[in-house]
Amino acid sequence: MQASIFCSACKDGRSVTDPESGELICSECGIVFLDKTQETSAEWRSFDSQVNDRIRVGSPTSLAYHDMGLATLIDKSDNDSSGRKLDPSMHSVMQRLRTWDFRSRAHTSTDRNLIQAFGELGRLKDKIGLSDPMIEKTAYIYRKAQEKRLIRGRSTSSILAAAIYIACREAGASRTLADIALITNIKRKTISRGYRLLITELDITMPLIDPAKCIGKIANKAKLSEKTKRMAIDTMNKLVEKGISAGKAPMGLAATVLYLSALTNREVVTQTEIAQAAGVTEVTIRNRVREVNASLAT
Repeated sequence: MQASIFCSACKDGRSVTDPESGELICSECGIVFLDKTQETSAEWRSFDSQVNDRIRVGSPTSLAYHDMGLATLIDKSDNDSSGRKLDPSMHSVMQRLRTWDFRSRAHTSTDRNLIQAFGELGRLKDKIGLSDPMIEKTAYIYRKAQEKRLIRGRSTSSILAAAIYIACREAGASRTLADIALITNIKRKTISRGYRLLITELDITMPLIDPAKCIGKIANKAKLSEKTKRMAIDTMNKLVEKGISAGKAPMGLAATVLYLSALTNREVVTQTEIAQAAGVTEVTIRNRVREVNASLAT
């Protein structure tokens, strides 16, 4: 805070700071002590032209930006620092500078590929329901794949979808290859091929899928009661303790446990409805029913 001083001319006035002009003047006679005072109050500026929030910093850095959020942008507004409209000649100059600024941020094929991939990732974020850590992990995997030149000769969308599936698996989210294939409109076989390529070339160790996490997803689709869902989770925990779930598809096993729990609770549901909700066949459920009943009986 600027210390108050007495005026040497009128002997009565005290110094007053004018925040608009940055001058330190006498409150009585108006004499100027300083014409360039230092601003010590809070600085509120917005570095993002899309919002009007009073923020002091720009957007956070992120791997999901092709430049990691470190590049600068020329504002699209046609006003100068004082708020006045630019004259036509300066407007033309700024338009040309914006064009070259955009070109400079995507002057290599790598940058253009990242812009395309991460733009698609932003569109898929809400459709798949990805959290921010999953977005960061997906971008990290995709960047690693690009560094090893795994993208060349392959579809950008397929490698990105495979990276999304890996990020979902590591985060423990119940997203299957069929779900991602349906949302991204890419064949499941193509995504699985990219998935095997990434985990092999990048040396990624994938965690096992917890079958208990698939129960809630299937139960919601089949519109089963909460009682059936809780009973199915208890049964699944017993199967995991006995080692029955090892080597079996988690969705098929979860669908089987839900079907048996629904029968126990006298809830009307068919194998076809459960199979459609889980994305498996009725034959899979019938085979698993015999195995589960045999294991629970021992």
